[in-house]
Amino acid sequence: MSVVSESIMRFTSVSVALALTAVSISTSLHGQRPDDQIDPRSMALVERAKAARAAGNLSGANDLLESATVVDPRNRQAFILLAEVARQQDLPGKSIRFYREALTIEPNDAAALAGQGQALVDKGAVSRARENLAKIKTLCGAKPCGEATQLAAAIAKGPPVTATAQQSVAPSPAATPPAKN
Repeated sequence: MSVVSESIMRFTSVSVALALTAVSISTSLHGQRPDDQIDPRSMALVERAKAARAAGNLSGANDLLESATVVDPRNRQAFILLAEVARQQDLPGKSIRFYREALTIEPNDAAALAGQGQALVDKGAVSRARENLAKIKTLCGAKPCGEATQLAAAIAKGPPVTATAQQSVAPSPAATPPAKN
């Protein structure tokens, strides 16, 4: 073997090793790990957060879930639960952000798409919620899909009417003409 072919083989081996390292790093940063590969401490925090939420302690649940995402940033379930807690606290913008984090981990999560769609409706972004509904229908195919049904119902209902919105609809006293006697 000549010196040139030995050099090519050496560089090729190094290139292959670097490429495989890059792929394994990229894969570990971008895909959802199965639940049995999520850090057990993170999963334990999620379970404690579920109990706190069920007891009505939304602030405590939120704190536990944020800790779970710090322990393992690939814990999609923690992001989904953070989004649900934010919706319960009437914080649709925050909820949308947490659903987006979950969807970054797994873009085809129908539950996260539906939850984000409902938060979008809460915020008044009905057309964006319809986009989520279309994605869910594509994921479900021809079979019935509970997520699609729930989101379609939320879209049909429309955004909630808030006290601020009700005040803007009611005429102000200055705009009402005086009554004639």
